[in-house]
Amino acid sequence: MAYDFHTHTFFSDGELLPSELIRRAIVNGYEAMAITDHASASNMGHVIDEVRRDCELARDRWGFMVLPGVELTHCPASAISELAAKAKAAGAAIVVVHGETVVEPVEPGTNRAAVESPDVDVLAHPGFITTEEARIAAGAGIFLEISCRRGHSLTNGHVARVARETGALLLVNTDAHSPSDLLNDTFARTVALGAGLSDAEAEKALRQNPAALLQRVARCRATGV
Repeated sequence: MAYDFHTHTFFSDGELLPSELIRRAIVNGYEAMAITDHASASNMGHVIDEVRRDCELARDRWGFMVLPGVELTHCPASAISELAAKAKAAGAAIVVVHGETVVEPVEPGTNRAAVESPDVDVLAHPGFITTEEARIAAGAGIFLEISCRRGHSLTNGHVARVARETGALLLVNTDAHSPSDLLNDTFARTVALGAGLSDAEAEKALRQNPAALLQRVARCRATGV
């Protein structure tokens, strides 16, 4: 059983159709996933609409829970909250923000803008996120990512430590761009433990927190909020 809320298709820089990525995830033993292609003001509506079609098809025909979403990527920090709200209004079930990874020139202030936005669900690979930012994320119920992706994973240990200090919620995500990036339960647990999580903390990041995120999405869909 594996959960993964950060993946990409060829609607951004991934290799596969949404339908093929979904099928391969099912075969890999995924329980649920989200497709979160890179997006900004230029392509957000188109990406959400196209991916949503295959997500609905997979839920209807395969009974598999897959959420359409976006990863707001290299957007001006001051525009993140506005873009996240527009993404939700356009049909994104989950909004991920491309955090201040140490291997890309993300605008400083992106992490802070993400955790202060009521429409952001996940802050991906947040690099050297500060204790104050993590505390805001904890209070808002925004999940911080332990990344399986090379480069982005360099600060996993820091993210895990700050999350422990502040009570911030963690998820283990692949940031998958190709079939070989998809995980299984064993590898996901290895990444979690490698970040310095205890067995109990890893179990929470791999099981309880994904379930909580799915429950939140279900409540939002039911209430329209």
